[in-house]
Parts: sequence; structure tokens; C-alpha cells
Amino acid sequence: MSSNIPNITLSNGVEIPQIGLGVFRVNDPQVVVDSVVDAVKAGYRHIDTASFYGNEAAVGDGVRQSGVPRQDLFVTSKVWNNIRGYQETIDQFNRSLSLLDFDYLDLYLIHWPAAGYEENWRAMEDLYHAGKIRAIGVSNFEPRHIEHLMASATVSPMINQVETHPYLQQNEVHEYCEINHIVHEAWSP
Repeated sequence: MSSNIPNITLSNGVEIPQIGLGVFRVNDPQVVVDSVVDAVKAGYRHIDTASFYGNEAAVGDGVRQSGVPRQDLFVTSKVWNNIRGYQETIDQFNRSLSLLDFDYLDLYLIHWPAAGYEENWRAMEDLYHAGKIRAIGVSNFEPRHIEHLMASATVSPMINQVETHPYLQQNEVHEYCEINHIVHEAWSP
């Protein structure tokens, strides 16, 4: 793999590497650490995890063991469906940051559009404005969910991470995101 993975610029000017390593269903902490280290050695600069994956601490260890400075890597995490509410989201974000042992996240996403995601977003906007998150976004949102969110939001999502591959191309979601300056990020490509 080439170590020259291109970046995509988000609506706020933050750049995200076009290809990243996802660690969903990687449960063994040492396997997570080794996967992150090996991916970084191969040229990856984006690592994607989530509170639901239960491996944020190992991702943080892998980032530190990679030999690449933290500021040269892009790390995403997500708030899970059982966390709904403003303070609950702040608390979950702080737990994730503590497990990762980072001072900030590059990208924080609402994992799914479960009921009550508006308060999650409000908390994420405040964390973003406080400089704790460089970019915020959503995952698995359809255009109708984003429209609903934007009725009360002050910051537009910078990314919508959705399952996208040759058998599920998400053309409607892609077109909506493109029109609204939201990066369409694929999971399970």
C-alpha cells in the first residue's frame, strides 16, 4: 500500500485521510494494538473506533506505539445508541478520551439516529466549539435524519459515515451529502 493516501477536506477545513482502518469486532487488545501499528507502518493515518467496540484503550495504545506523532494521525470515535442526552454525551466523550488517553479527537460521530440524537448533537457542538473535537458528524443517517437534526443544530455535520459498497451505493445519501457539503464516508467498502 502506498503511504501517500490522499486527504479529503471537510467543510470546516479539517483534512481527513481518504482511507482508514476500522477496528469493529476486533476484541483482543493485543490484536488491536498490532493492527493499528501495522496499519500506520503501511501508510494509514486514519483509525476508526467507537465506544461500542470496546477497544478504544487498545487503539490509543496502538497510536502511541506506532511511532507516529499523535497530531499526524486522524482518530475517529462514536457515541453509541444507549447514550442519549446532553450530559450523558459529554460524559461518554470524556470516557472515550480517557480510554484513548488523548487530549482531543479528530472526529466524533453519533453512531446511529436513535431517538434523542438532537441532545447528543448539542453536546457535540459544544465540545467542538471548546476545541475538544476537530470535526463532528453522524453515522448511518438518512437525509431525513439530517434535515431533522438541522432544524435545531447550529453546526452542520461534516461527515455522514454510512455503509457503502458496490452492492449498496447509497446514491440518494451521496447526492444529499454532496449538495449540503457533508462528506460521504463509507464503512464496509
